[in-house]
Amino acid sequence: MTAHIHAIGTAVPDHDIHHIFIDWAAERLEGRERALFERMAGRAGIEHRFTVLPPVPGGSQIDPGGFYGGTMPPTSARMAAYAREAPELALKAVADLSARVPLDGISHLVVASCTGFVAPGIDQIIARRLGLDGSVERTLVGFMGCYAAVAALRVAHHIARSDPQARILVVTVELCSLHMQDTPAIDSLLAQLQFADGAAAAIVAAEPGGIAIDRFFAATLPDSAELIRWDIGDEGFVMHLSGEVPGRIAAALATADLRSAILGNRAADEMPHWAVHAGGRSILDAVEHGLGLGAAALAASRSVLRRYGNMSSSTLMFVLAALMAEPAAIDGIAVAFGPGLAAEGFTIASP
Repeated sequence: MTAHIHAIGTAVPDHDIHHIFIDWAAERLEGRERALFERMAGRAGIEHRFTVLPPVPGGSQIDPGGFYGGTMPPTSARMAAYAREAPELALKAVADLSARVPLDGISHLVVASCTGFVAPGIDQIIARRLGLDGSVERTLVGFMGCYAAVAALRVAHHIARSDPQARILVVTVELCSLHMQDTPAIDSLLAQLQFADGAAAAIVAAEPGGIAIDRFFAATLPDSAELIRWDIGDEGFVMHLSGEVPGRIAAALATADLRSAILGNRAADEMPHWAVHAGGRSILDAVEHGLGLGAAALAASRSVLRRYGNMSSSTLMFVLAALMAEPAAIDGIAVAFGPGLAAEGFTIASP
């Protein structure tokens, strides 16, 4: 039995912070490093990134009175903002989903998020706000990072296969903008340049419709555990994203083991559709070159990156939504890279 994503709803906040951040970050650098940062920002393939943090009247989030307008807020203040804003953005994505498919009969709720903690959990908050019955079975996928959408959909896949009557609501919500760091370290500023806020929601069921998801896979690259990390600090979660990541991914994709895990028994050029987590332009370039894909193969991923940036676990859902909006039948692979350094994904196909 195969599980199907029947529809995906998406949501981003109203406030674009991308160019505000670029100007703010550039001020923390001097000379060659500032020139390098501005050049890399121009080549990032990102035009907009959105935040739940509202600007101050007549100014921005970094002006006096804004969230980042004085000393860096402590982790407690950032988590208070997460508890307040994450459910709102998640429900906005669910509302977009409800315009595409009925939300009646939900039996399970699976929520993925790595940018905040709150208890009762965000899954419980979402269930209560949606008026779901207390008997709805909930699963919270926490702190897995950019491939967490794969884990959430894998949980839904197994539920649907074991219970053909199950109707699973899958939600991803990330508020990356709550973790901005005031630092003169160019590597940190370049990592922060990628990330943004976003949420997605999907209905998964055994009943055919939308796209079928199957053959889930996972692979961990050797000697790579330190390349992508979140450390919980006193001033938010500190992202460590090594510049080695794209090269390591490209090298791994040249090996038979990883290619076999991702492709199964097919060749890359036999896959007309690719939903690759838009972790950054260089990561998409590494996947494109490592698998020998055509220039248009990652168009959906590059479009999501350009319009929204890297929304951690929600990004892959946005790419899948873009592919589902196309009229052509779908046949391909979804894959994301994240902490570990690991690759996780699944096959996608029209039913």
